[in-house]
This record gives sequence, structure tokens and C-alpha cells, in this order.
Amino acid sequence: MKLFGTDGVRGIANEELTADLAFKIGYATAIVIRKEIAKNSKVIIGRDTRISGTMLEAALIAGLCAAGANVYTVGVMPTPAIAYLTRIYKADAGIIISASHNPFEFNGIKIFSHRGYKLHDDLEAEIEELVENYDSLRHTSSTNVGKHEHQADAEEDYLRHLEEDLSLDLRGYKIALDCANGANYRVAPEFFKRCGAELVSIGVEPNGFNINDNCGSTAPEDLQKLTKLAKCDIGLAFDGDADRLLACTSEGELVDGDGIMMILARYLKNRNRLLNNGLVATVMSNFGLDEFLEKADIKLEKTDVGDRQVLERMLADGYVLGGEQSGHIILLEHTTTGDGLLSAIYLIKALQEAGQSLAEAVKSWTIYPQILINVRVPNEQKPKVMQDQDLIEQIAEFTDQLAGRGRILVRPSGTEPKLRIMLEGKDEGEIARMGEFLANLISARYGI
Repeated sequence: MKLFGTDGVRGIANEELTADLAFKIGYATAIVIRKEIAKNSKVIIGRDTRISGTMLEAALIAGLCAAGANVYTVGVMPTPAIAYLTRIYKADAGIIISASHNPFEFNGIKIFSHRGYKLHDDLEAEIEELVENYDSLRHTSSTNVGKHEHQADAEEDYLRHLEEDLSLDLRGYKIALDCANGANYRVAPEFFKRCGAELVSIGVEPNGFNINDNCGSTAPEDLQKLTKLAKCDIGLAFDGDADRLLACTSEGELVDGDGIMMILARYLKNRNRLLNNGLVATVMSNFGLDEFLEKADIKLEKTDVGDRQVLERMLADGYVLGGEQSGHIILLEHTTTGDGLLSAIYLIKALQEAGQSLAEAVKSWTIYPQILINVRVPNEQKPKVMQDQDLIEQIAEFTDQLAGRGRILVRPSGTEPKLRIMLEGKDEGEIARMGEFLANLISARYGI
């Protein structure tokens, strides 16, 4: 059994990720954290807006309580809020029920340690083993079951933390928001209203089915149009669990995670807060980021794709800024995971203190054409694709043709049944033709 992927347990709700499985994960989690942390353990649970969220929440509560853990639910909350609340409430673990940027039919279970970091691989392996051997476990007596309470002040506690630590005066400032009909649909508008901003919002009417549905950071086109038409100063797009941020200028020009990291790196360096004078990104980041940072005398380290890899390198090498092109940005001064709202606050503070609009700030770098193509492939076929000799040779041939003017990266998705193809180069037409050829090759042999 392999439950945990790169970002917790994921699957189609009620088919792959069932209530029965969630119960067992809850039960196993309580046993593992009780052994690692405390006998009478305390667990925080939050969720996004998917229709399956309450079902899985109920199953997790039952499993945790059955194993003796005390559970405190906080309702719909951003993933980074759970990481923060786990720490300030002195809980032994935090759990978020979310499938992030995926469609509504998917859901997931992500577990944070008492320090607010994603659970370590060896603890995830222990939970998997206990789930697999659930029927042989000795069950808790009736006198030792845990209890469940709702933590009504959680949203206010998270907002107060952001307000007190990162105050903004946004009077006279107009913001377009897209909350992806997800976990930020209440928190983000409330925060910016308290700062005095005028808001134009979309993606704030979740119905259980419309999370990430042609909205949010995975589909920012409507936000780009809205920002320009409504004459906003900036547009901000979050994903379903609110750990990612993309932005757009007043003219609707999209600025991805690379662009946001460039602005934040310069902002922190100018204030002597960019520890180790560098940041951590992934191999997906645009070459324009490399060039900008080199000119700014800022170091850049690159990891494999995934915020877990980014965070591990940051902690190991002493960096406070890192992230991904997708908008998952980690600011270790304030948090232990990506936080879209925190990133937005930092971005606006950086622009205000520089006296720049976002459009003015992005003029200082060149972004190379980059094409991303997703090919649907069954999960069990992914290893075969990556070892396909014809594909390997074709990638090598195209790489030679680019002659140092670009690059090609093919990798399996860690969260979906897809292969992701990234091509980068100075000639967009050339890399588009290459990408189409590679996508057709993979799809013809392995596609769904």
C-alpha cells in the first residue's frame, strides 16, 4: 500500500479516498502522534469547500477519537492557517482536508506536525503500515476515547495574526480577488476590507462543486479581465486551499510565482532580511529568474519540483525565501508552508515601500517563453513513460536542436494521473512544435 504521495493522501472522494479509509487514517495518526508526542494528544482539523469535506472530516474525527485523541475542528480554513493554528494552539498535529488546486471530485488529507511542518516521511510510513494492518490493532477502551469540540475563534485568531504582524494601509487601493471558490473565500476578502481596500471579488460563492472550476490560480483569465475592466491596482488569485498566489497588473498582465519571488527577494535584500542572500526555487522556474537574481547579486538554488523539496533545502541551507513558479511561496520568517494570503500581503508591502505598481516592478526582468503541456496517463504507467527509450532519445534530439537556447523537462505529476511537459526557449513557435510532438508521442502510447 502506498497512501502518501508528494502532498499527503489524494484521490477521488468516496471511490479512492473513502470514509472508511479516512477513519483508519485518523485512527493510525492518533496512535503515531501519541507515541511520538503525547499520551493525550490534541489534533486540529480544517477543510476546504468540497462537498466531500464534511464526510471525510466526520470520518477522521471518529477515527482520531476512537484512538484516544481530542479533536478540535475549525471548519473551512486555508491550509497555511491550519499549520499556524496547530502551533499556536499547541496541538500535537494538524490536518487539512483538501485536494488543493484539483477539481472538486478529488480530495485529500494532509497532516502537519506539532511544529506546523508537513509530517516527516518516516511517520507517514508508520501511518500507512497501521492503516494496512488496522484489523489487527488493539482498540482503545470506552473510558479512553477522545472528544470533539469546534474551535469557533480560529478564523479570527488567524486574521489577527496577519493584521498584527503585517499591517497594511490600503485606503484608496483597489484590489481584484479570485478566491477559487475555495478555502480563502471568507478570510482573504475580510483581511483586505479591514485594511481599507476597495474590493472586486470573484470565486467567493462556493457550492461544494465549483472549487477551482475555471477560476483561481489555475485559471486566472477571468481575474485578468476583471482587474483591467474594473480599473484595479492589482489582481490576486488563490488556489482551492489558498497556499498559492498568482497576481496580475492593472492591465491584466499575469505575474506568476517566479515574478513574485523576484520582487520579494529584492524587497528582503534591501532590508537585510534575505538570510544567506538567496532563495530556493525549482527546476520549473523560468530562466528569467536566474538572470534577474544574478544581476541583483542574489544566489539561487534549485530543487526538484515540489514545495516539500523547496522547504527541505531552505531549512538545510538557511534560506528564508523559496517557492515555485505555480505560486507556492514560503516565507519562513512568518510561516512553515506556502501561504497565498501572506504572499499577497508581502507583495503589496514590497510594492508600496518601493513606490511602484506591479506593472512597473515587472519591467526589470525578461521572462523567456515557456510552454506547459499536461498529458493524461494512468499512474501505473508513469514509470514506463519515463523509461521509454524513444521518448528519451527524442528529448535529447530536441535539446541538441535548442543548442543552449532552451530546455525540456518531462516529469510525472505527484498529485494527478498526468505527465507534465515543460519547454523553454527564445523561439516560442519552435518549442510549441516540439511540445506538441512529445505530447502526441506520449499520448499515443500511454494516454488515457
